[in-house]
Amino acid sequence: MSFDTRRGTRGARQPGGRFLLWFNKLNIRRIRRKGARATGFNVLVLTTVGRRSGLERTSPVGWFPGEDGSWLIVASAGGAPGNPAWYYNIAAHPDQVRIEVAGRKVAVVAEQLHGAERAAAWAQVIAAAPRFAQYEQKTDREMPVIRLVPRAGG
Repeated sequence: MSFDTRRGTRGARQPGGRFLLWFNKLNIRRIRRKGARATGFNVLVLTTVGRRSGLERTSPVGWFPGEDGSWLIVASAGGAPGNPAWYYNIAAHPDQVRIEVAGRKVAVVAEQLHGAERAAAWAQVIAAAPRFAQYEQKTDREMPVIRLVPRAGG
C-alpha cells in the first residue's frame, strides 16, 4: 500500500528543535536500557534511512499491538499539519526499517493502512491512547497508521 498522506493546512505546532533532539536521545538510551512505557503506552526505537541523506535516523515512537505479532505506529506529530520526518523516511525506504523493542532488534517492513484496516487500527489506537483522537481534531490531515511486520529472514 502507498504512503500518501499529504501535509494538512492547519494544526498544532510541529515538535522540533534542539530540546526535542536531546530529549529523544535521552529516551532512546532509556528504552534501550530498560524498555519503556511513556505517557500510558509502549515505546519502541524506530530506525529509518533518511530519504535524502541516506543516513540512519532513530526516533522513539509509541506503538500498539497489531495482528499476528505486528506493531502499529501513528505518524501524529502531535496534531501538527505536517507528518513527522520518519514518516517520509519510511515512505522512501519501507523495506529498510528496523525497530528495537523488548530488548531485541527486529528488521521490519512498513505499510500504511487504508480503508477498513486503518479504521479498525485507529479505533484500537484511540481506545488505548485517547490523546490521539485529540491530535486528529487539531489538524485536517488524516493521521497515518503504519503497520510494522517482521521482515522475512530478518
